[in-house]
Amino acid sequence: MKRVVLWSVAVLVVLAAALVALAWPRAEFIPARSRDAWAPTQANIARGAYLARAGDCMACHTARGDTPYAGGRALATPFGTVYTPNITPDAQTGIGAWTADDFWRALHNGIAPGGRMLYPAFPYPNTTKVTRDDADALYAYLRSLAPVRRANRPHALRFPYDRQIVLAGWRLLYFKPGVYAPQPARSAAWNRGAYLVEGLGHCAACHSPRNGLGATGTRLSGGHIPAIGWYAPALDADHEAGLGNWEPAHIVQLLRTGVAPRGAVFGPMAEVVNQSLQYLTEADAGAMAVYLKSLPAAPSARVPDAPPPEDVMKAGRQLYEHHCADCHGADGRGTRIAGNPAYPPLAGNGALTMPDPVNAIRIVLNGGFPPATAGNPRPFGMPPHSPQLDDAEVAAVVTYVRNSWGNAAPAVTAPEVNRWRAVPLD
Repeated sequence: MKRVVLWSVAVLVVLAAALVALAWPRAEFIPARSRDAWAPTQANIARGAYLARAGDCMACHTARGDTPYAGGRALATPFGTVYTPNITPDAQTGIGAWTADDFWRALHNGIAPGGRMLYPAFPYPNTTKVTRDDADALYAYLRSLAPVRRANRPHALRFPYDRQIVLAGWRLLYFKPGVYAPQPARSAAWNRGAYLVEGLGHCAACHSPRNGLGATGTRLSGGHIPAIGWYAPALDADHEAGLGNWEPAHIVQLLRTGVAPRGAVFGPMAEVVNQSLQYLTEADAGAMAVYLKSLPAAPSARVPDAPPPEDVMKAGRQLYEHHCADCHGADGRGTRIAGNPAYPPLAGNGALTMPDPVNAIRIVLNGGFPPATAGNPRPFGMPPHSPQLDDAEVAAVVTYVRNSWGNAAPAVTAPEVNRWRAVPLD
């Protein structure tokens, strides 16, 4: 019996070693490229700056209120905290000693110089789709920045997630490198939109569900973002943020200004529009609209089994009339000023009726503004109501707007509100 156990353990060890050997990244052959591809020319730098905006690289690689691209931002994950690296061209602490090939390997394969595997908090499962030409332009732009001497902070991950051998196993299961391949049957605009959404812009990194090991699925069907405590709604479901029945011009307007006739962006998406999407060309925003409208529709939302309690709806209506109706209207249709959307409609607003009410709760508690953009330089905002309303009152008003004017969603409870009361908007 003892011998059988020992043999079983030996077999398992051999199998584990074989799997790790398969998963461990190998040096890849990279064809020689002309230095002109990443030379610090005005054209290369300008192209790279645009691509860095489109990919919103600065958002993660910049600590709040600190030097752009110098790293240090803490990203909370279920496995511990990841600290983003310095990607300024400092030779000791940044990427100043990296070659263009080194940069390509990081973006395409998730491998740092020396062979160290990067954690997928850096969205290389998406950026692997970026073309080499775009990677070289990004490299040229980042090399043009002023170097910042700031050592990278070590990640604070729990065992065993802090081990490279575990990361090798994760890559074997969930990562396959590959540049985006255009689909010949689709239009140029559709392919460009797919490249931006799935690859360079890595929308899928937030808007896709993650499994227990942090790997994203293949659908843009919504997902929680542990690092910031928000829910990124499904882009393939019209009852959430799906855009299948939106006018393309309104999608472009939302991406580039943060507001549109049918809604506005708040929270982390406001930051994305402010730092990234507002700088897209009309053609690129239009391409994203074409792609997003083509996503296969997800099943409709399940109607709640029972309406919310009458006393909760009554309390919520009174609170809404006192705190909300002046801006959003007694009928929930929102307010337009000078023909432009100022306060978004609540009637038929999928952002309110998602199964998880976290976004609606946090907006009521903390308030918020759409981003200030060239197309909407002075956005109208919402004040925080956490000082005036207790947990039960916030639950009541959120329940009311989720179940009025044709909306239907599960009731919100006071404990759900309390969970988010002390969490900053970030």
